[in-house]
Amino acid sequence: MRSPLRASAPALIAGVDQADRLATGVWKVVCVAAIGSFMAQLDATVVNVSLAPLAHDLHVTLSAIQWVTSGYLLALALMLPLNGWLVDRIGAKALYLWCFSAFTLTSALCGLAWSANSLIVFRILQGMSGGLLAPMAQMMIARAAGRQMAQVVSVAALPVLLAPLLGPVIAGAILQFASWRWLFLINLPVGVLALVLAAAFLPNDREETRPRSLDLLGLALLSPGLVLFLYGSDHLGEGIGVAALAASIALFALFYRTAGAKGDAALIDLRLLKGKVFSASIMAMFMTNGIAFAGQMLIPIYLVRACGLSPSETGLLLAPLGLGMMCTYPFMGHLTKRFGVRKLAACGALLALAGTLPFVFLAQHGLIVAVLVASLFIRGVGVSAIGIPSISSGYASVARQDLPMATTAMNIVQRLGGPTMTTLCATFLGWRLSATAGLGSTAGAFMAAFGLLCALHAVLFLATLRLPWRVPERSAL
Repeated sequence: MRSPLRASAPALIAGVDQADRLATGVWKVVCVAAIGSFMAQLDATVVNVSLAPLAHDLHVTLSAIQWVTSGYLLALALMLPLNGWLVDRIGAKALYLWCFSAFTLTSALCGLAWSANSLIVFRILQGMSGGLLAPMAQMMIARAAGRQMAQVVSVAALPVLLAPLLGPVIAGAILQFASWRWLFLINLPVGVLALVLAAAFLPNDREETRPRSLDLLGLALLSPGLVLFLYGSDHLGEGIGVAALAASIALFALFYRTAGAKGDAALIDLRLLKGKVFSASIMAMFMTNGIAFAGQMLIPIYLVRACGLSPSETGLLLAPLGLGMMCTYPFMGHLTKRFGVRKLAACGALLALAGTLPFVFLAQHGLIVAVLVASLFIRGVGVSAIGIPSISSGYASVARQDLPMATTAMNIVQRLGGPTMTTLCATFLGWRLSATAGLGSTAGAFMAAFGLLCALHAVLFLATLRLPWRVPERSAL
């Protein structure tokens, strides 16, 4: 006679296998979602190399046409807090279709712009729709992937990583053979294709909606706060930048106070932050994103100013950083499953620190290309090993119905990390350069700046130690 325990063993094993198996149709959702995320990221970078031709053709200054890029990025931040409320209101599929339709339409308007002012206005409108595409893609992938988020994101993240690399290449090719208008008109066929695929493959989630009233006060505090913070961080050397940064901090403080009192009626339910795993995950993401952006600011400045390299030489030498990330991202799902969240993220943080420490040596002794290339590659590998485990554990720690609000919180925290750490390191470097101006050498200033970056890496390592050992179970998946 078989014991009940032994008889139930195959069922238990089958249950585990079922939990670890990807649901049918997941990769269809991933492909559709990745198109939206890729297009939003691509359009954020494709115009950067086109500012000079745009300024010439539209008869304006570079400082004026710069708002084609700045307006787009600020509009992205402006719409981000609405993501969770809109998903709860009309559903992820309907919102995605509306956003991509608006993104495609405004791309056409950008291509038909007749002046610099009209182009800037249309780019702001494009950014408002594009600002929801990336978090929407992330949330839909989280819903579809369940506990296999790490495995799926390790593949889905590749198009997003490629977008900043392909943006300048695509823009350069278009500008060489066609008008700048095709920078935007090229989105039309891609947008139509994405809409057809989204209508066909995205699951209908109308039954999961839970309409709630919009927290207008929270929106009036958080959206302007994000815009002012990003603008102030980018213009910290000017009086208006300092004023914008101070105003944003005041708005964030007011939002924190009002949202805490409203609970789940707030634009973002801050009670999510009380979850140990979720708070650890977004802290790790904040530090990772911040350190990545700070390094991308400090290293090129060092190569140009202290080493005397040209911008083109600097861009070529920075390639190993992206190469290190791209070489490891496809394996992050398998590694997370095998080694767990905390162990992989902590090892990644230590590896990123090991890839940053040599810059202190280089700042003191001069550029050694072999050391620079190896350090950048190692740093890229380390940084890439933190993000996916952190995101996976964060999503798995919240109930399915809270995914829209969790997505909004995660994306806001990630977006704040970059300018926060970049501003901190840039301000510190500026102070050290001023203090050593009479010495005729910038070595000491860059040594101190890279030392600060290493200290931030150490803080990131401590943050990864708060992550769970494994991706948490969630019955609502």
